[in-house]
Amino acid sequence: MARLVLALVALCAVFPVAGCGGGDTSSKDPVEQVPATGGLQEKVRAAQQVSETDFPSAAGKTLQQIAEEVKGGGSVEAGLATSVFTVGTARLGFGVIDDQGQFVYGPTAVYVAPTPDDPAEGPFAAPADVLVTEGRYRSKQAATETDPFAAVYEAQVQFDQKGAWSVLTVTKSGNTFLAAPSQVQVNTKKADPIPDVGEAAPKVATDTIGSVKGDEELLDTRTPPSDMHRSSFADVVGKKPVALLFATPQLCQSRVCGPVTDIALQIQAKYGSEVEFIHQEVYVDNDPKAGLRPPLQAFRLPTEPWLFVIGADGKITARLEGSFGLRAFENAVKTAL
Repeated sequence: MARLVLALVALCAVFPVAGCGGGDTSSKDPVEQVPATGGLQEKVRAAQQVSETDFPSAAGKTLQQIAEEVKGGGSVEAGLATSVFTVGTARLGFGVIDDQGQFVYGPTAVYVAPTPDDPAEGPFAAPADVLVTEGRYRSKQAATETDPFAAVYEAQVQFDQKGAWSVLTVTKSGNTFLAAPSQVQVNTKKADPIPDVGEAAPKVATDTIGSVKGDEELLDTRTPPSDMHRSSFADVVGKKPVALLFATPQLCQSRVCGPVTDIALQIQAKYGSEVEFIHQEVYVDNDPKAGLRPPLQAFRLPTEPWLFVIGADGKITARLEGSFGLRAFENAVKTAL
């Protein structure tokens, strides 16, 4: 079976692989976990503070007109970190890179329309969410990363009909704007086969050290492996809240699976006494050609990574696809408490 169609479109070559750690997490500002070199912390902090009033109004304008209004600040591209969208409010995750291949951080908003010539909707605020964990929760790969993807932008966007939608991300850079066009496909909720919020989670067994006969490398491609394999999902679902993460840190084409697994460990340190954290690898025998492991088939996943948070009643309370940061992960976990 072919590899999964991964969520990240444009940034796959530059996302770092990440890993694990342990112990209690602190309550310090996550931005402090971002390297301070090159003013990166200050840029990420500014990217977290977004006011929609700082961006052009969409009233009476087409998406093309907004693009022309903010044109001239430089050349950037948007790399989408989510790919599953349904009619209604949908999470749009993305990164922004310049023509030198460097990540761009600043206050950012999103505009959408069915086509560039249709009336635009927005601006939708897209605050940055930190992806860098504390050092003790990073894999060996992440610990040596000199230019990490520090934060992902996330907007809650309203799509009122199915079909192709044009997207324009706009980032403030000093006194100018940097705009990047892209496109997404929106489906009806009925056409979305992936279990959604409010539905019962498939009661499927996930891998444990016992199920793989002690083969830790088969259980987890992270370096070093995490401790999120103590229980099978089938044994705990419906008995306590669960955070179930589907990710393959070493084999993920988009390289976002490592960072989100690191994040799971940091969040587990805070909520592990209340929530069971489970990490499930993706491919049979960790071989992309061998097809997907049964848990992914049960959840009917077309992409990875995915996070599902399930309440004590066995129903899904939150789901996240692609790249998501510390804030989004923690907020998702809180929905089950």
